[in-house]
Amino acid sequence: MRPPLIRPPPARSHFRGGGFAPVAHRWIGAAVFVLLIALAEIGTRQGWITSLTLPRPSDVLETFGELYSSGLLWTHLSVSLMRLLVGAALGASFGVAVGVMIGLFSYVRAGLVPLTAALFPIPKIALLPLFVIWFGIDEGSKYALIAFGTFTPTVVATYGAVDNVDRSLIRMGQSFNLSWFSIVRKIVLPGAMPGILSGLRISLAIAIILLVAAEMLGAEHGIGAYILEAGSLYDLERLFAGVAILSLLGVGMSAVISLIERRLLNWRQ
Repeated sequence: MRPPLIRPPPARSHFRGGGFAPVAHRWIGAAVFVLLIALAEIGTRQGWITSLTLPRPSDVLETFGELYSSGLLWTHLSVSLMRLLVGAALGASFGVAVGVMIGLFSYVRAGLVPLTAALFPIPKIALLPLFVIWFGIDEGSKYALIAFGTFTPTVVATYGAVDNVDRSLIRMGQSFNLSWFSIVRKIVLPGAMPGILSGLRISLAIAIILLVAAEMLGAEHGIGAYILEAGSLYDLERLFAGVAILSLLGVGMSAVISLIERRLLNWRQ
């Protein structure tokens, strides 16, 4: 009589249903920054990198500390933040509203999509002299430039996000006799929100670039004016300190968008 066949237990397989969900590894990003700064510090101290092209990060940090202790950091940063927040808020709010209208109404789409396509590729920095003529050299031209530069990419991202909402969900809502406003509020806007927030990331980065350009023309205070003054004096430590402030400002804006995503998109798994 043949002995019974003993089969080995089946191998355990790893769960693969995560849907490519991103996993946070925040320490990796910090490690990359620390590594780059350490390489720059070693290179400048060993003479591999000349101080005429790149200052020592330690000297830049010392300059940043002097800027903080003197009170000039808050003087420049507060003015820039006010210009950035006002201009970006105006441009983003109008951009989202117009983008949603383009996505929902065919007549608005037919009228505004060609106009948006004509305005979007225009270099916004090239329009700064025109805005100075229209709004003056004071705060009005700076707000207008930042708002206009934020408006057009937000419009494009918003109506693209509305177009990408799953139509089967909309048909399902219609089959349950939901009203038009309920479909927009419960299906269209939540479905378009990831694309809208992704567009806002790009729009805010453009807003920071335009902020610097606007402050380099007729501004006494602001990060852009500080960088322009440092560049004219060839003070690389102050110049890189200003650039570092802009980088931190961009990281802060990205963190705010991430916080909004976690609040508004907690329904995603």
